Amino acid sequence: MLWSRNFVCFFVARAVSAFGDAMLVVAAALAIGEIYGATGVGIVLAAWMVPFLGCILFGGVLADRIGARPLMFGADLTRLLAQGTVAVAFFVGTPALWLLLGCSAVSGCAAAMFQPGVNSMVPLVAGDAQRANATIRVANSVAELLGPATAGVLFGFLGAGPVYAVDAATFAVSAVCLAGLRLDAKPVVDRSASPWRDLVEGWRAFRERTWIWSVILVWVVYGIMLFGPLIPLGAVLVSERLGAPAYGWMQSAVGAGTVLGGLAALRLKPAHPLAVGAAVMLGYALLPLAIALHAALVPLLAAAAVNGAAWAFWSIMWQTSVQTHVPPKLLNRVTAYEVLGSDGSLPVGQALCGPVAGAVGPERLLLGSVAVGVGGCVALLLTPAVRKLSLARPSPEEKSTSLTGAR
Repeated sequence: MLWSRNFVCFFVARAVSAFGDAMLVVAAALAIGEIYGATGVGIVLAAWMVPFLGCILFGGVLADRIGARPLMFGADLTRLLAQGTVAVAFFVGTPALWLLLGCSAVSGCAAAMFQPGVNSMVPLVAGDAQRANATIRVANSVAELLGPATAGVLFGFLGAGPVYAVDAATFAVSAVCLAGLRLDAKPVVDRSASPWRDLVEGWRAFRERTWIWSVILVWVVYGIMLFGPLIPLGAVLVSERLGAPAYGWMQSAVGAGTVLGGLAALRLKPAHPLAVGAAVMLGYALLPLAIALHAALVPLLAAAAVNGAAWAFWSIMWQTSVQTHVPPKLLNRVTAYEVLGSDGSLPVGQALCGPVAGAVGPERLLLGSVAVGVGGCVALLLTPAVRKLSLARPSPEEKSTSLTGAR
């Protein structure tokens, strides 16, 4: 049964956190931008991303040494404190830039401690990892649709303080839900061993699995050439041509698409999940193509919906594959390397898209993104380790462990 007590707690924790994260992006853009301009927004967001990327590998090591749940619980409490401090600062006046930067850095470090454990927790709270991932993905998609709108309304009527206060409260709810889990899981590595040895062991496990590093290699290129340019250039081109509301509708269509992709993954269990996921990911390139070709609003929204559905379906196939093919004793550390590789190149792509677009034109850059997106999917389909990876079936021992852990 999917909806066990443990899964309900974990599901609520993830959905509420996704809602808060979606609010925070809008809060930063509106509240910090109003005081310190676009430059302030950029450096505050960078102050989150740099510590996140710098700490993520150690988050994987610590999750294996002390257990994922206590580390995630501590990370939620830390982010509650950091975001609560920002909320108080906005309630009493205008927060100093150094305070915003410091709290953002603390939140980034805490997120790095939280993220590796997400993968390893799913098999502990649900016997069917793919169904669990799809259910959480649908809920997160709904939260990501509602979060920005809620943040905009709160900011418009009440200001920045309440937005950050609600965001802080989401971490409190997540922490309470994580505390309510009843798991038998224990740390999976010898604490007397060197953390550096654990880090090296995680790297070896990552490197030995061709299907993992092949995907991450493609994602590094995607971060620079596809994911990085899409949001900044899409916002500018769509807003200038069709108006700011059109860009909002486009983002909503992406969100609606992710819901559909999650629902599809609830019903479909392909024998070769990454092969099917890579084929579906071809649809992701439709959105940059529609923007580059100056598509009318309706085709643009259709492309955005396909983009979101493709991304959600691939994400669920990927998460489930990692969770079911990597041994539990290595999962947190392998996840840390996977997250670092997936996210590390994104800031590079965002930083370079402006100068490159200025040199070659934004439309040409997006057409290049389309070519890279299609080429990456073809490369994955031509890689035997990715194409032939089978759907993992839990062994009787794993089923027994899952049922015991979800008591």
